[in-house]
Amino acid sequence: MTTILNSILIPIIQRHRPQFQADQALSGRQWISYLWPHLIALLRGCRLLFSLRNPRFLFLGRRVRLQHLNKIRFGSRVRLEEGVCFSGFGTDFIQLGNQVRIGAYSRLIICTSPRELGKGIKIGNNVGIGEFAYLGGAGGLEIGADCIIGQYFSCHPENHDFIDPILPIRQQGVSRQGITIEQNCWIGAKVTVLDGVRIGQGSVIAAGAVVTKDIPPFSIAGGVPARVIRSRFPQLYEN
Repeated sequence: MTTILNSILIPIIQRHRPQFQADQALSGRQWISYLWPHLIALLRGCRLLFSLRNPRFLFLGRRVRLQHLNKIRFGSRVRLEEGVCFSGFGTDFIQLGNQVRIGAYSRLIICTSPRELGKGIKIGNNVGIGEFAYLGGAGGLEIGADCIIGQYFSCHPENHDFIDPILPIRQQGVSRQGITIEQNCWIGAKVTVLDGVRIGQGSVIAAGAVVTKDIPPFSIAGGVPARVIRSRFPQLYEN
């Protein structure tokens, strides 16, 4: 049975993920237990057909909430796991590329107040984000293709002004610059990225880091606040 499933399923998966290989120890029963939740999630995704939307193989976990659906755009083969919440309340969109995975209980929120609408969130192809992430889009957030991101990741593209020591901070307004994470980055668990930051392509951010300023491409960074530990390709900077 395992041989038959491998001969059928692996070529199908490789059409979309050419690098995919199955572990030789995978049994037929394990194949079935792995595929069954995916089939149920795909059927849930088909509910968007009733909203006159083309879900394009959208996989939805239980209790997924999609608010302001007209401001949400999905690529193909997107997977939103259990308890994920999207709010597209903004001037632009929450836009997901192909084969994006958003971990369970994560939240993508452009903004929460009608007083000053936020911008949007754009995530490139083949991005995986772990469980319990919080991605704000008030000042604009862009995550490039092929990034892998750990659990409890958070991005905050907005800052509260606090110049006046007498006036309550909540009444002093906000500043927004936006956050950009370029392609092919590995960001560890519990990383926080603050407004105005650009993380260069190919960078690695250690778990628990708080990124408060730009990180050059191909850097390894960590700490609170994060600092560059070394370059992945030091020869690029020696010449």
